[in-house]
Amino acid sequence: MLNSPAGVSPEPLASPAPTIAWTEAGEQCTARWRSERGAPAPKRVVLADDSTSADSAYRLACEGSALLWRGDFHNARQLLQALARRADQVPARKRKKAAQPVALADAFHQHRLAQSQRARMLGMLLIPFNADYSIALRRAPDVKVACAEAWGPVDPAAGASVASLRELLGIISAHEWRRVGVAIAALGAAPHNRIHPHYGVFSPVRGEYIQLVASAHLPKPPSGQSALLAFDIGTGTGVLAAALVRRGVSQVVATDQDARALACARDNLERLGVASQVQLVQADLFPEGRASLIVCNPPWLPARPGSPLERAVYDEGGRMLQGFLQGLTAHLAPKGEGWLILSDLAERLGLRERAQLLAAFERNGLRVVSRIDARPQHAKASDASDPLHAARAAEVTSLWRLAAA
Repeated sequence: MLNSPAGVSPEPLASPAPTIAWTEAGEQCTARWRSERGAPAPKRVVLADDSTSADSAYRLACEGSALLWRGDFHNARQLLQALARRADQVPARKRKKAAQPVALADAFHQHRLAQSQRARMLGMLLIPFNADYSIALRRAPDVKVACAEAWGPVDPAAGASVASLRELLGIISAHEWRRVGVAIAALGAAPHNRIHPHYGVFSPVRGEYIQLVASAHLPKPPSGQSALLAFDIGTGTGVLAAALVRRGVSQVVATDQDARALACARDNLERLGVASQVQLVQADLFPEGRASLIVCNPPWLPARPGSPLERAVYDEGGRMLQGFLQGLTAHLAPKGEGWLILSDLAERLGLRERAQLLAAFERNGLRVVSRIDARPQHAKASDASDPLHAARAAEVTSLWRLAAA
């Protein structure tokens, strides 16, 4: 069930879709520009094919020229790999500079800047699409279903379009994640424990935070009530709402402001057979009313997202975290608890101090009932080549049980 809170203003009229222009066979051509990452349409476009060398392509991409591919699709993938290898070749002067000690916060910002520049350059290799999302290139795969999942149903009136090969590969990968799903041990035994993330919705690959929710002591319902009501703030794939129902929570109200996330959550909750116990509400943070348990897993890093797809990881100024803490007591039932799931990676990177978090609890009339910790199991925690390895290796994810002071 999907509701919209009362008083929400109607959606503004959509702005015209951006276009990309180039010259081919002496004629001026245009097509719709697609970028789910929000990259602007390239201003200069040159044609490229199987005869284009990797060195030439790399030079053009670094200069800001996009390459619209007209050759074999598999050769385009090989060219993209060649561009990536060149991008990852660190000049000697940069290696020397990188070897010098630097504060983790500075290392974090430098790493993000380098990744952004790398992504921008690799995004210069473009693929043309027909109106039905087919690709008119030799040996091109059938990506129509994957593109429809990312871009929406085919609109013949939209005509041809262009997107970066790198983004297309991400769309294909997301389609496979959605098709196969992710096994979540906290949801029980296979095959009824898989979450299928949609494109643009953060995949629950970090299982430790789900296990925390699955094992923490549940609060009791208000006096005189037998059913426990919970709110899941920022539900995403719906995984935490499903975990709460599997634990015996009678009713969950799950919110998200992203329509993609709500569609994803609905799909997963129906697959898991718990949709009747979860109400989906499109809202920024809290729904109306009070609950005995309110769970929130906000983005862990208080930094500006570089694209809409990064909003599940980066939250500039910790807006969602602060909003959750500021509104929690007003939505807690008597003797209720708020469960805040938060990694200390931001603290280890120097982006936030533990004292700031504790002060925010106190400032918003909250006390800590207890804290449950878990160590991450993901691959980056043991990748010594990662520039942020020292912080990732020591990272701890915590479930803070909060109550009104």
